[in-house]
Amino acid sequence: MRVLIINKFLYPNGGSETYIFKLGEALEQHGHEVQYFGMEHEGRCVGNRVNAYTSGMDFHGGSKLSKLTYPIKTIYSKEARVQLRKVLDDFKPDVCHLNNFNYQLTPSIILEIVKWRKETGRDCKIIFTAHDYQLVCPNHQLKNPITHENCEKCLGGHFMNCVKGKCVHDSTAKSIVGMMEAEFWKWNGAYKYIDKIICCSEFLKTKMDTNPLFATKTIAMHNFVEKVEPKDVEKKDYVLYFGRFSEEKGINTLVETCNLLPDIQFIFAGSGPLENKVNQLKNVKNVGFQTGGALDKLIREAKFSICPSEVYENCPFSVMESQQRGTPVIGANIGGIPELITDGVDGRLFTSRDSKQLASIIRELWNNPEETDNYAKACLNLERDDLEAYCDKLVPIYLGG
Repeated sequence: MRVLIINKFLYPNGGSETYIFKLGEALEQHGHEVQYFGMEHEGRCVGNRVNAYTSGMDFHGGSKLSKLTYPIKTIYSKEARVQLRKVLDDFKPDVCHLNNFNYQLTPSIILEIVKWRKETGRDCKIIFTAHDYQLVCPNHQLKNPITHENCEKCLGGHFMNCVKGKCVHDSTAKSIVGMMEAEFWKWNGAYKYIDKIICCSEFLKTKMDTNPLFATKTIAMHNFVEKVEPKDVEKKDYVLYFGRFSEEKGINTLVETCNLLPDIQFIFAGSGPLENKVNQLKNVKNVGFQTGGALDKLIREAKFSICPSEVYENCPFSVMESQQRGTPVIGANIGGIPELITDGVDGRLFTSRDSKQLASIIRELWNNPEETDNYAKACLNLERDDLEAYCDKLVPIYLGG
């Protein structure tokens, strides 16, 4: 089977890129041919045979002249259609697997796939993995950037609320563009050509299903997590947070929690805009962004880790990676996180933004190693899909199942 994986970024940039790279490798190991389409970038590490990509778009930088064309290009991209057609004609995929495509590639690529199918008579499935809420929320987070509150006002196609709340980068102009993009593609109907929508949490599925068009197409399927070998390690006296140091990830709440527990050692592994705030804490050791064996060791040796998110996370890799290594997680009871943690069995849940409740749970587990040990054992018995199991579920979807 020939699979064309489509994603705006073709370089390491976040969880969706981790997903497409590892999925592509696994599909190739299963004997399938895989190529990629997206934006050109100096860090691009995957691609296609004809080297056809769209020009890079930098919404936070770039020249003033290039920015003048962005309002149009973010809604409809002729360039994306032309470049994608080159790949379609050469590769002749059986499946186009869409991931993040709005704004940079635009849904116009769906129209080109449909046109190519009609002109060539080929049966090419269009599958979409939803990594966020973009198709039902123009700022993709279901969160208002001004009030910092989670918001569902646009659900059901009420996209004018995006402008009222200045939900795209706290800007009226950008929010108007976001609203126009959502309204245009709602009117155009391109999304009807998507055969299946894979949602990485049941929570995400419920939000996508608010659009009746999507409700008949959605499938809930948690992300895969790589298998790791069990190791008998001695737990050390620290609590771990690994991830981005940003407001939406709950860092402000976690900082407040650390201040409430001055006698407990925390290790933070990551980077981000709130790094200076993290570095001011006396009981926090910031070891920076970690990967590979160094991160593996940090996770395994932690008493437990924290996932304090304040947005509707779907299927955070950090939770599953901790559990795979026998490290229980205290997670915010929000979004898809409760689907991964059974409170009082393999970890604990707390009310998002409640630093006092989080501090109380940390103190309880810190002083009760037997309870933590029981959670750790339960984590090791959790059944999660590895790449092979995930592909076994995905291929039938590709085939129309």
